[in-house]
Amino acid sequence: MLQRERKRRVEAAEAFRGGGREEQAAAEERELAVLEEFMPEPLAEDELEEIVDNAIAENGATSMRDFGRVMADVMPQVSGRADGSVVSQLVKEKLA
Repeated sequence: MLQRERKRRVEAAEAFRGGGREEQAAAEERELAVLEEFMPEPLAEDELEEIVDNAIAENGATSMRDFGRVMADVMPQVSGRADGSVVSQLVKEKLA
């Protein structure tokens, strides 16, 4: 839930700033700062890569047909600490 709200604040701030509404953008960024205080520390890129590599090895994944199994293994481990689209892209690169 916090990830979703964080994303909304980032997108809203960008939209307000793009529309020349600095005051509203600043308000969104203040709300974002409060949300981020409660969010878990994001995973470093090398930590995420290690988790994905381990999941691929544990599932014996060799092609994109195994994508779903790998994602099902990885996502609970990184929940709230990594963006799903980033994880998905990394898994696709590893399985390609």
